[in-house]
Amino acid sequence: MSDPTAAALKKTALNATHRGLKAKMVDFGGWDMPVEYPGPGGGLIAEHLAVRTAVGLFDVSHMGEIQFRGPGALAAVQHITMNDASRLKDGQAQYSALLTPQGTFVDDILVHRLSQNDYLLVVNAGTTDKDFAWIREQAGRWPGVHISNYSQYYSQLALQGPRALETLARLTKVDLAAIRNYHFTWGTVAGIANALIARTGYSGEDGFELYIASDEATTAKMWGALLEAGRELGIRPCGLGARNTLRLEAGMSLYGHEISEEINVFEAGLDRWLKLEKEEFIGRDALAAVQASGGPKRKIIGLETIERGIARDGYAVYTIGSESARGEPATGKRIGVVTSGSPAPFLKTNIAMAMVPAEVAAGGADLIVECRANKVRAKQVPLPFYKRRKQ
Repeated sequence: MSDPTAAALKKTALNATHRGLKAKMVDFGGWDMPVEYPGPGGGLIAEHLAVRTAVGLFDVSHMGEIQFRGPGALAAVQHITMNDASRLKDGQAQYSALLTPQGTFVDDILVHRLSQNDYLLVVNAGTTDKDFAWIREQAGRWPGVHISNYSQYYSQLALQGPRALETLARLTKVDLAAIRNYHFTWGTVAGIANALIARTGYSGEDGFELYIASDEATTAKMWGALLEAGRELGIRPCGLGARNTLRLEAGMSLYGHEISEEINVFEAGLDRWLKLEKEEFIGRDALAAVQASGGPKRKIIGLETIERGIARDGYAVYTIGSESARGEPATGKRIGVVTSGSPAPFLKTNIAMAMVPAEVAAGGADLIVECRANKVRAKQVPLPFYKRRKQ
């Protein structure tokens, strides 16, 4: 009997392929997506380690693509994003964000400059419709720009890991080594013409994101060719579970966790991509006021538990009080919350990011996380938890 819930979800062009691989499927932002692929030696941990040590392949076709075209395209992009898109050259991308007037996040995005008057914004899957409506409201009447939601026309595959370049090179004549980080080009891959090849990713590793036509035959051909090209290199198909643990090890923010409409850019620790010196943009005044006042009142920090226990999303964070009669640490004042937490498969420890007062972040003292009924001591550690090895 078919699952009526799954039937109502959006599906990528690879849905049948994932189900053929017996992937565990979940509802992710209204999409029917693979969370992991079981089998001998399979599962989330194996997928995570494949990306850290070899290469992994993700279907991220649920992500949204919104295009700005026309002589007013740059001005419109500048108005709604926090980074400075005027610095981009053709074939270059940048991390950025759409902000509220309060300097908090509508969404974090990638901005690609396709040509002088043509920009492609890649947005998160669960916020695509919201983002497009917001963009139309904020920039839709901008003179000389046409804004289109092309999400349904793109499939996006992410090839990530230290052997990603070696894998992809077997399928294309494009000089992949010449594509620098956060740059892109077009080329033929696995016989599929006009693929956009971007040296970007969400894993903390080197890798490429490929944008191709979203029809089932084209997408399945690319997916199969990539798996075959990387077979002897240790490639694994990877689901959203490994994508999350990889980005957490790499200290990367996730919408709804480290960034949201309640968290501003300074609190999230993403101000290195904030360009207050550029012309007026949404959220600028509020963030300039935060900077002028001495900075944010709270910040995202890294935690590593030093006692048995996993600091999961949403768990409360406390200062450490005086020891109990049994010599156990007692909780002091509740000061924050875990925004993301999980075991770290490659680092072989339990890690988390948490929002705490700025003075606590600056002090660096050990804290306590309330892990269900247990009080678990955690030490503050620098972000990111993991940095990839230089090739």
